[in-house]
Amino acid sequence: MIKRALISVSNKEGIVELAKKLVDLNIEILSTGGTAKLLREAKVEVKDVSDITGFPECLDGRVKTLHPSVHGGILAIRSNNEHMQTLENLNIRSIDLVIINLYPFKETILKEGVQLEEAIENIDIGGPTMLRAAAKNYNDVTVVIDPMDYDVIIEEIKNKGNTSTETRYNLALKVFEHTAHYDSLIANYLRKKSDIFPEYLTLTYEKVQDLRYGENPHQMAAFYKEVGNNKATLVDGIQIQGKELSFNNINDANGALELLKEFEEPTVVAVKHTNPCGVASGKDIDEAWEKAYSADPLSIFGGIIAANRPITKKIADSMKEIFLEVVIAPDFTEEALKVFEEKKNLRLIKIENICSHSKEQWQIKKVQGGILVQEENNTLIKELKVVTNTAPNEEEHQDLVFAFKIVKHVKSNAIVLVKNKQTLAIGPGQTSRIWALQNAIGNSAHSLEGSVLASDAFFPFRDCVDEAAKAGVSAIIQPGGSIKDNTSIEACNEHGISMVFTGMRHFKH
Repeated sequence: MIKRALISVSNKEGIVELAKKLVDLNIEILSTGGTAKLLREAKVEVKDVSDITGFPECLDGRVKTLHPSVHGGILAIRSNNEHMQTLENLNIRSIDLVIINLYPFKETILKEGVQLEEAIENIDIGGPTMLRAAAKNYNDVTVVIDPMDYDVIIEEIKNKGNTSTETRYNLALKVFEHTAHYDSLIANYLRKKSDIFPEYLTLTYEKVQDLRYGENPHQMAAFYKEVGNNKATLVDGIQIQGKELSFNNINDANGALELLKEFEEPTVVAVKHTNPCGVASGKDIDEAWEKAYSADPLSIFGGIIAANRPITKKIADSMKEIFLEVVIAPDFTEEALKVFEEKKNLRLIKIENICSHSKEQWQIKKVQGGILVQEENNTLIKELKVVTNTAPNEEEHQDLVFAFKIVKHVKSNAIVLVKNKQTLAIGPGQTSRIWALQNAIGNSAHSLEGSVLASDAFFPFRDCVDEAAKAGVSAIIQPGGSIKDNTSIEACNEHGISMVFTGMRHFKH
């Protein structure tokens, strides 16, 4: 039976109503600080924790409940005669219901300009201790951390005088998940003061939504977000139309966003299965869309579109004739939205400041039995170095940098061919670099005469240069670094192709 409750909350939503219902059920209430003050003001009968501990709150409220009279009352196993005799000998009464939520550490660190000292003061000590104690003793104690559970416990107490074992178990699980999350937030916040990889890595995420299914229909899935690290990302976006995003939609859209952030001028990126299939920049976003679409109008079917300028009616009129999954942009004109009303299932996502870079610290990849962690790949070129007899002209130079931005985001081995800031051919994910180039050339519907070529890693042989020359490529950009670089340089000189090294490889697996 629940006879005594301890209430101490920072989030006071619904707490007065709950306390009144508990009093109506003849449950005695213990409380602390601001919670006790609030309940008294609401005419709820409450006893201060300091009355049972015999010690006042001290150290600016840092110490309130850390006392055997509190923790003994929570942790005693009711079926253990020795435990209960000890309580009697020490004049400690049982506490059957613990209702606590913690200092707002997350809300504090998300504030603009918060200082370390303020963050530290919002690390709760007594709260997690009582929560963990109550959760550990869930067989005898009901513990509540979430206001959403207030009605659940009241209904059960009304009907049975206590909560069910199943309910107490689930509430205890919720507590341990929450305190683990809370401690991880603290550790992650403090770790940002250091650039090292920690000895023990604990990551924490918050669920955004359950998904209909995962990569395939037989796989269950959900979408989680990082805390405070989601500006200008999908998590920060607002879906203004269309069906719920799927696992693959989110994964592909993220790939489109990552690539889009490489560009400042008006640019449109089309992505299919995380690989770009059409990328173009233009004098305005209308031109960029026309070029991106015409780059590969076949592969764009069922694809994801990301633009770094608002979507206009002209673009919307064109897009409505194509099957697309998602369109992402910083905004949509009213006229464009009216056009898209005809495509009810098309997902439209608005992300303000879409070109801003989120403050990612690491990239994380799950492998069986562990994870791989690495720094974000935030650098494009170490140094541009012309290594052939001829140098690229200014137009070729711009296209080379444009192409290298794209190849950085294509699955390795990767090849990209570009002309006038428009992709003409993309070869992703081949086990041989020459195959990637041959696939790109073979699947292109464009003349490649005068185009430039980007490779995500060095050429181990001259075969790629020879193949590029046959297609009409005039300039090549690649990292360099092969023991056979000279053979590729000689081949370029033979064909009259200019080549530059970047000193920086961009494998993407």
